[in-house]
Amino acid sequence: MAAPQIDIYTKFACPYCVRAKRLLSEKGATFTEHDITMGGAKRDEMLARAPNAMTVPQIFIGDTHVGGSDDLAALERAGKLDALLAG
Repeated sequence: MAAPQIDIYTKFACPYCVRAKRLLSEKGATFTEHDITMGGAKRDEMLARAPNAMTVPQIFIGDTHVGGSDDLAALERAGKLDALLAG
């Protein structure tokens, strides 16, 4: 079974984005980063996927909207992140 697509929407110099990317990297996950610092089409895409998202990062694993860095860390603490990353 293939690992799910992981998308992370970030902004320049965002410490929460760095933290989320570090955790995903430590897990060996491959992700696609979308920098929305200047807005544009990728910001619109993020808002279409998560209409109430007001902060970054916004993390999507497969069809699941994880939320932000704290949400990702909570999944890890709960022991649920590995299963989500495995698909």
